[in-house]
Amino acid sequence: MTQDTEYNQKVTRLKQDFHKQSFVFHRGIERESLRVDGSGKLAKTTHSPALGSKLCHPTITTDFSEAQLELITPVSQSIEETLTTLNDTHRFVYSTLADEVLWSASMPCILRTDDDIPLAQYGNSNLAKLKTAYRNGLGNRYGRSMQTICAVHYNFSFPDSLWQDLARLEQKHNTAAFRTQRYFDVMRNFRRLSWLPIYLFGASPAVCNSFLKGRQHKLSSFDQSTAFLPTATSLRNGNLGYQSDAQSELLNICYNNIENYVTQLANAVTTPYPAYSKIGIQNNGDFLQLNDSIIQSEAEFYTTIRAKCVPPKGTNFLTSLVANGVEYIEIRLLDVNPYQPLGIDQHTMKFLDVLLLYCLLTESPEHDETLCRNVKDNVTRVVQQGRDIDTTLVDQGKSKSVSKWSKEILADLLALAQELDSVHPSVQLEHSIQLQMAKIDDPAKTPSGQILTDMKTQAIPFAQFAMNKSLAHKAHFLDQPLSTNEQAYFQQIANQSLDGQKDIELQSQIAFTEYLKNIQQEYTPLAK
Repeated sequence: MTQDTEYNQKVTRLKQDFHKQSFVFHRGIERESLRVDGSGKLAKTTHSPALGSKLCHPTITTDFSEAQLELITPVSQSIEETLTTLNDTHRFVYSTLADEVLWSASMPCILRTDDDIPLAQYGNSNLAKLKTAYRNGLGNRYGRSMQTICAVHYNFSFPDSLWQDLARLEQKHNTAAFRTQRYFDVMRNFRRLSWLPIYLFGASPAVCNSFLKGRQHKLSSFDQSTAFLPTATSLRNGNLGYQSDAQSELLNICYNNIENYVTQLANAVTTPYPAYSKIGIQNNGDFLQLNDSIIQSEAEFYTTIRAKCVPPKGTNFLTSLVANGVEYIEIRLLDVNPYQPLGIDQHTMKFLDVLLLYCLLTESPEHDETLCRNVKDNVTRVVQQGRDIDTTLVDQGKSKSVSKWSKEILADLLALAQELDSVHPSVQLEHSIQLQMAKIDDPAKTPSGQILTDMKTQAIPFAQFAMNKSLAHKAHFLDQPLSTNEQAYFQQIANQSLDGQKDIELQSQIAFTEYLKNIQQEYTPLAK
């Protein structure tokens, strides 16, 4: 158990001083997945009109590519409700897919060339053009194949009753500024401990060679079509994943406060980067990127966790973040779990809930240059060799093995889960933490370990392993056909989204160049 006396006192007072509703958290999931054809290659078909408008549908859209679905759940206080909603959305999607399947893994399917990866198209409005131009910029900056990597994003917020209880305990006022600073405390701690969920839930130890064309790497050969690292956990979270040299060199976001966070992001959106300037902005009227800055917008900021809010329609995101504070946080390090039809399960969600509360209750050291470097180095080591649990990490200047530090954290999380279970016995958080503890004793129980074991046992390459899981998941969803009422419900939302896109496109539109200029100017007052 941690020796932090203040933390121990807070945990002890959870039951006696905090309202029961303080531990009913708010969550949402964004699950990305590639559509692939029967041979395991990226689908060439467009997004099905039966699914509605990608621009306006609240739960079914596309990410980078036209063949890259993104399924979104609304905010819910129930893990079971969130997973049921996500399951129902998958069932509806599969009712429209015919011979295609959803890829079961984070690292992509068999890819042809970058030119064969179609950008997502959203219509003729300025908003639609903005979305496609932004994606074209990503492709021109990093290559389209990198953008086909998929993830599960976990959106999370604490209920207001918890903020009220915590403010009273800490003798503060429950203001937006208080909540924002405490969310930044959470994010710093989460970044410091981010190597642990990468170890526990990393599910990308191998990759298809088609993804590696033209890339420098130090992976080993698993077979003729697959590369891997023997004790890797999540190649997606390493230098083969969402990485940017420009951001690594120039974007210094320390997460110590909202002022630094917003200013650094605004600076990045307004500061040209020579390599991107060479790309150009337009070519024969087509937008190659939104701008030539370090990042085109805050959405391009690659990190494990981000501060989020819901800006009013037409309001700049960073401006709204400054005005209203952090409303929730987005966890971005989760691989798609190929063993789960939904890409995530309840035990992962419960673990994250406990970890995030732990990050709120424990002391959160400010990030200086050394700590930031340690955070990055720890993640790199766990990504590449985390299942060698003797691998050494650095915890605020102290060297600890993956095994030792994991057990310390998980012991704290277990005690916290037990306290929470005493408040809400039906949630059963303790069991979910115990499942993760077993992965420290036996690294083969991690998803990354299971994947490599199955590939070796079955003597199959990564692409075949992922395709087999994809087909099994398809059968799982097709075995749950939608009822007439469910089909009507989803069709109604799809039709409403199509009508919404028509309404947007019927509105008067200024020239796209002027529209883009106006958006860019909104960042200037925030930059320094």
